[in-house]
Amino acid sequence: MSLNNSRRSAFLPFFYAAALLVGVFIGTRLNISDQRFSFSPSSKGDKISRLIQIIDREYVDEINVDSLSEAAIATLLSELDPHSAYIPAADLSSINEDMEGNFEGVGIEFGILSDTIHVLAIISGGPAEKAGVQPGDRIVRIEEEMVAGKKIKNEEVIKKLRGPKGSEVQVYISRKGQKDLLPIKIKRDKIPLFSVDAFFMLDATTGYIKISRFSATTFEEYEKALNTLKESGAQKLMLDLRGNPGGYLEQAVKICDDFLPKGEMIVYTEGKNRKKESRYATSKGRWEKQPLVVLIDETSASASEIVAGALQDQDRATLVGRRSFGKGLVQEQMEFKDGSAMRLTVARYYMPSGRSIQRPYSNGNKEYYMEIYHRDETSETDTTKVADDTLKYYTKNKRVIYGGGGVRPDVEVKRDTGSFSLAFIKLNNNGTLGNFAFDFADKNRNRLKNLPGGFKQFAQTPNNEILKAFLNYLNISGTSYTNSISPAEITRIKAVIARNIWGNEGYYFISVQDDKDVKVAKEVLDR
Repeated sequence: MSLNNSRRSAFLPFFYAAALLVGVFIGTRLNISDQRFSFSPSSKGDKISRLIQIIDREYVDEINVDSLSEAAIATLLSELDPHSAYIPAADLSSINEDMEGNFEGVGIEFGILSDTIHVLAIISGGPAEKAGVQPGDRIVRIEEEMVAGKKIKNEEVIKKLRGPKGSEVQVYISRKGQKDLLPIKIKRDKIPLFSVDAFFMLDATTGYIKISRFSATTFEEYEKALNTLKESGAQKLMLDLRGNPGGYLEQAVKICDDFLPKGEMIVYTEGKNRKKESRYATSKGRWEKQPLVVLIDETSASASEIVAGALQDQDRATLVGRRSFGKGLVQEQMEFKDGSAMRLTVARYYMPSGRSIQRPYSNGNKEYYMEIYHRDETSETDTTKVADDTLKYYTKNKRVIYGGGGVRPDVEVKRDTGSFSLAFIKLNNNGTLGNFAFDFADKNRNRLKNLPGGFKQFAQTPNNEILKAFLNYLNISGTSYTNSISPAEITRIKAVIARNIWGNEGYYFISVQDDKDVKVAKEVLDR
């Protein structure tokens, strides 16, 4: 993972997940041959292939037929609904890695600063850690190629460091306190991509779990997190699904199963050529009766909406936040022989109450995706806005809920737009905040890592100490900044620094200290 990814995630309340722009996904993957989609010569569909043949033969200039065909397929699928999509072969591998929960490489998180590759973090137990690479190291050479002092891009670094399991790569490291370059040979292996970003105790009895997507390993990660929290004394749980764009249906069902008694419906799916298929809780879960709050927002979509909606319908959890994205379509990923794939919508999913939460998309894909940016500031839970009684449903305990446009929370918290100035957000967008955080962490790495209380102790660092260091950095770097810096902005600076030392756990623990949604959710749990 590169530093740019860390910068983007530094402002989760402000910048929506990229997955929402390309289409959230829920479903399964099928490996099928091209022949399933062949057309008979007399079929209307044969017009497409015939048209491309004529263009290839008759068009005035030379064209790339493969590119034209792929563009035609992508356009065709986009006309169906916002979530049916074509995936070129060049993109499929990285998309599958993200969903399968692993890739093959060396296991480092890096950033490129001043034309130098800096090691920001090491995957625990991964190949780089075993070989002796440390956070703060600078990679000067990869094999025989000098990579320092060149305008190398993130994609180039990833290409050089990733490779098949069992293969080796030689890197040459510059490390503080060492005069000469350190040659380190790393044997590549499978590297996990975690979907549970963080888990920790908010206080003596309240656990917190942040799930960023539903990949093939999500339930396994969740189990480990919940077990750890229970051992730490958790009696109440906060499940954070904000910004979660979805993923595999089965993983969402498994998590619901852990919260619901045996026999309770979780979700059902149905389509024109797909018979109704219902999913129920199957066995005794480990958190069936304890207090539970689920955080959602406008970027919680697909599988995360299934979890939130099912728990709301069964009156098992209180939902806190803002109306979710509103995606109730199920896709199957169908892979072709050439390595490309398509995701085709084959069914709709429905909550236990019978409601569909799919938003209308008849006005086109652009307006469909932009709608979440333009939701007005009036109450999203105001039932007077839902005039159509056909959208009215009832929970297990006969509470009124609504379908037709996302999951509405039980306790609404309007988006916080006042804690961060536009000037401060600009510092994040142009990389200044990320650069300062890395510089501060790098200079204080040993001191910070040796804090007895870790990131929890660092969270208590006086604001004026962090503010002084930040303003000094801006001055030295020649960055003009005349705005005052709010306490929430200082908290965010601390969080980004913490990510460089303790990873996501440190980042989220500090971030939630000034998180309005979390504060309201905590009040709900403490009632």
